[in-house]
Amino acid sequence: MGNKFICMSKKDMKNGGIGSKSKRGGSISKRRSSMEEELLHRQALAMAIQQHQLSQRFDSNNNGSMSRRIGSTSSRRRGAAAATSSDPFSPSTNAKQLPEFLENIKTKKFVLVHGEGFGAWCWYKSIALLEESGLLPIALDLSGSGIDLTDIKDVNTLADYSKPLVDFLQKLPEDDKVILVGHSSGGACVSYALEHFPEKISKAVYLCATMVSDGQKPFDVFAEELGSAELFSPESKSLIYGNGKDNPPTGFMFEKQHMHGLYFNQSPSKDVALAMVSMRPIPLGPMMEKLSLSSEKYGTGRRFYIQSLDDHALSPDVQEKLVRENPPEGVFKIKGSDHCPFFSKPQSLHKILLDIAQIA
Repeated sequence: MGNKFICMSKKDMKNGGIGSKSKRGGSISKRRSSMEEELLHRQALAMAIQQHQLSQRFDSNNNGSMSRRIGSTSSRRRGAAAATSSDPFSPSTNAKQLPEFLENIKTKKFVLVHGEGFGAWCWYKSIALLEESGLLPIALDLSGSGIDLTDIKDVNTLADYSKPLVDFLQKLPEDDKVILVGHSSGGACVSYALEHFPEKISKAVYLCATMVSDGQKPFDVFAEELGSAELFSPESKSLIYGNGKDNPPTGFMFEKQHMHGLYFNQSPSKDVALAMVSMRPIPLGPMMEKLSLSSEKYGTGRRFYIQSLDDHALSPDVQEKLVRENPPEGVFKIKGSDHCPFFSKPQSLHKILLDIAQIA
């Protein structure tokens, strides 16, 4: 019926009095759309709260409690996965292969570091997949991100921003190592950690991330695509002046329409809704700080890069340039992924992370 109305001429609508019905239908449709959007946001908010609660259950000082949590969640998921055996990463399809598979992985602990504006919550799909594979993932909130209450005007340096990651690595047992995964600007925190704790990091994975060279700023990576735009002009609504308008900006927050185009052009609508209610302003200081990286520390780290080929925030050309100028040990590519592969292509990302973990 709706299609008939659209195809009718204005004359037919006037003569038949259908216009009023169409308006009523349009208003009903708008109300329904509004209700669906509100429901979607409520579901996303509930999901965000749940992920925040889960992240608090990770105990960086107690690996035993982490293992218990993984055991309990894995057993629950095994029961639920029986009906979805088409999932190549479901425990039901991989149960027989799991012991042999784990024997090939020396480092089983993954530390997931989010990018600008995100938080530990954004890794919820990756956490589930890694746990189901028998691995030990933990996602951290950087300073001023996720549920970390630090005011971003007090996050002025990369050391400030990376403090939760630094604290975690400092508390690791002496002979313990992790696989560090950094997304977007979180790549700068990964590089910072490689420089200061090379002995704690088995492998560093840059996920469409700011894998800058010595003396570069994280913002340099985005400058070609965003620097000339109005997003960072003095009149921009994206800039935040935490110390007053008379002082330099302390942070920025993309408007929703910009976020959709830059980050989520391939992501599922529910994940986009989750991001819209969970993302926080980004501290500007760490983005503008030049990294100091040495060949003796950072240079000895094993680095891998994962490119997302439909990325609008960090184009494939820019990612290729990063890889060319600062060559890692291996490069992987995800087709059909936007800037957030953990949303748009979680299983492809998971497979690559498993492949990297198995590299001797």
